[in-house]
Amino acid sequence: MSTRIFVVYYSSTGNTAALAESLAEGARETGAEVRVRTVPETVPAEAIARNPRWQAWVDAGPHHDLATLEDLEWADGLAVGSPTRFGGPAAQLKSFLDSTGGLWAQGKLADKVATSFTTASTAHGGLESTLLAINNVFYHWGAIVVPLGYTDPHLMASGNPYGGSFVSRKSAAPDDVALDALRLQGRRLATVTTHVATGLKRAG
Repeated sequence: MSTRIFVVYYSSTGNTAALAESLAEGARETGAEVRVRTVPETVPAEAIARNPRWQAWVDAGPHHDLATLEDLEWADGLAVGSPTRFGGPAAQLKSFLDSTGGLWAQGKLADKVATSFTTASTAHGGLESTLLAINNVFYHWGAIVVPLGYTDPHLMASGNPYGGSFVSRKSAAPDDVALDALRLQGRRLATVTTHVATGLKRAG
């Protein structure tokens, strides 16, 4: 049976969604079965309307099916992505993570392999703290956290060993450096997840 990877993200203008798709592409290159899901938008319509790019993204949707707890239970490994909001993940994504208490209490999230990714509009806008904040949830679950690391020469250019990221200066879309880093992260997630799953089956 192939390794099952769940990619869940929140995106307000499409940048984080683009990273999610590249990560999923990398995971699929290993033969993994991949689900890509998003989370509900919860911001009032009038607030979205004040940002033309945000409004355009909402109008262009729906972009993916909404994530469920069943997706999370199904997965062997997962990737969680969010734009940076004041140095942490967006409330829309955090709300989904906060709904996982029942699975956590049953021990169904332990030993899943997990990684994170993010976007921001400024170079020092909280990329690393957002990734670390998402990872804090993984620690509580008992998941096995897989950082991107400097595991490939290409990643020296992307500059973030904690997880894939992109700085959207002047509303730029993710560039090839960022997208390539996310593909590497997807391959790494799927490969490590396969090793972990195989080891757990042998131990069991």
